Amino acid sequence: MKSRKKGSLTIVGSGIELVRDTTIGARIAIERADKVLTLVTNPATELWIKKLNSKVESLFDCYVDGRPRLEAYNAMVKRILKNVQYGLEVCVVFYGHPGVFVKPAHESIRAARHEGFTARMLPGISAEDCLFADIGVDPGTFGCQSFEATDFILHKRKFDPKSPLILWQIGSIGDLYYHSDNYISDMSIRGLKILTQTLEEHYDKDHEIIIYQASILPLCQPLIQRIPLTRIHEAKIGAASTMYIPPNGPQNSDEDMIHKLGMVPIKIN
Repeated sequence: MKSRKKGSLTIVGSGIELVRDTTIGARIAIERADKVLTLVTNPATELWIKKLNSKVESLFDCYVDGRPRLEAYNAMVKRILKNVQYGLEVCVVFYGHPGVFVKPAHESIRAARHEGFTARMLPGISAEDCLFADIGVDPGTFGCQSFEATDFILHKRKFDPKSPLILWQIGSIGDLYYHSDNYISDMSIRGLKILTQTLEEHYDKDHEIIIYQASILPLCQPLIQRIPLTRIHEAKIGAASTMYIPPNGPQNSDEDMIHKLGMVPIKIN
């Protein structure tokens, strides 16, 4: 293992809703940093971060319209590492949870540690946390399955329709390119049709699904659209939309396992 060098990396999340969702630990890391790099979706969040620390630089210019998102991620990692290599205490703020669908966060930490720098990630409030609260779902009741939508289709993931299913990034299915607007591309529209066809093999056509998008501003409500499976194409879907699919029926317990576990049914009067 290489010896620790001067310079460090702390990656944090801003959470989903402005100010409310930023943890105390993340805020302290932002305030103490020699350099703060940001990738947040809300200009108000950017301004708030600048109030905590004036030495802020956005990573958003790494994106180029119509270019592969992977190119932008690689550019972000290089810029992050460059600042750490200068010997600075660097804090990078990503939208939501910094470890959820944030490839440059994980890559930066791996690269920094490989070069002998101290690097860590602090957890943040994610869109999934908000979904559980806004829709009223307890993943401990029936379990929970979670897949990125393109991955779900591409690799024909096996899942249990009797357990809740969450599909992420349904507004960018099959689309590897960056788009500055919030509209889904023709490629993603085609992917959404394929997703619908895939789900129709496991659920009734009138099975209710939820298209969800968390609120990013105080006093604003989350977008919760309840719609039959066959009418997905009628829903308002953007880059940040998530699909939640409730179970399609009750779960059946294995009688042999009940006896093996020594479980005794509880009678409720």
